[in-house]
Amino acid sequence: MSQSREIMRRTAALLFGIAGLLTACGVVGPPIPPEDVGVTPTITRQKLQHAHEEQKHEAAVAEETPQDATEPALQGPDVELPPLRPVGTR
Repeated sequence: MSQSREIMRRTAALLFGIAGLLTACGVVGPPIPPEDVGVTPTITRQKLQHAHEEQKHEAAVAEETPQDATEPALQGPDVELPPLRPVGTR
């Protein structure tokens, strides 16, 4: 009985030792290339996403507006604008 306890203690110590080494070494996995880290890749991704959304929006607007629609000609006299005056003087 004491022999099985000794084996269990050694196994537990070995498992805790391995777990401690793994956590002490940090994240286990492939390294991340430096060109994928930082502000520049994030900005580039956002610009691509905004361009893609803009294309979708333009396509949706193009579908909604008919191709035959022309702007109506303005009718009536020209609008008289007030004369240009300085706003403030010194």
